[in-house]
Amino acid sequence: MYKRVRLKDTVEVPPEELGDVSPDLVKRLLQDKLEGRMDEEVGSVVSVTEVHDIGEGTVLPNHPGVYYEADFDAVTFDPQMQEVVDGTVVEVVEFGAFVGIGPVDGLLHVSQISDEYLAFDGENQRLSSNESDRALGVDDAVRARIVTKSIDERNPRDSKIGLTAKQPGLGKHGWLEEEHEKREATTAEGE
Repeated sequence: MYKRVRLKDTVEVPPEELGDVSPDLVKRLLQDKLEGRMDEEVGSVVSVTEVHDIGEGTVLPNHPGVYYEADFDAVTFDPQMQEVVDGTVVEVVEFGAFVGIGPVDGLLHVSQISDEYLAFDGENQRLSSNESDRALGVDDAVRARIVTKSIDERNPRDSKIGLTAKQPGLGKHGWLEEEHEKREATTAEGE
């Protein structure tokens, strides 16, 4: 889930920048420091949007810069357990599909895609069913629910998010559209 949050953090202003400690400079330094980083409490910082307050600078022994505490607004992405998300398949492997959801990827394990057996087709980068001609491949749009979450603050790319698409209303968008059309056709026949 994307959120706009008010945060507080400290940035080091290098000596060559001390002549103009402005909100724009502090914003740029905060962006360099925080954007793309993962934090257990706020999630992934997508963007620092506005600096509200810059505190008094602090000098530390044996450090060339001056440290300023700043209050600022940021846009974060914090995936929540049981949240339904839309994403795009970015990679297909033998054991499932990695789905891009916001700035992170979640794993849609092959056992969580469909009740049908899905075989891995490495040449075409897809998982396909022999029962129904359904296939899931790179660039396919998917709706899934977050079922596991393990955030690694030091290496955000090592964070793990587990997804499922095995319930009504979840799955590949094309499959959802097919099911919707079938329901409409059945309803029209019954009238």
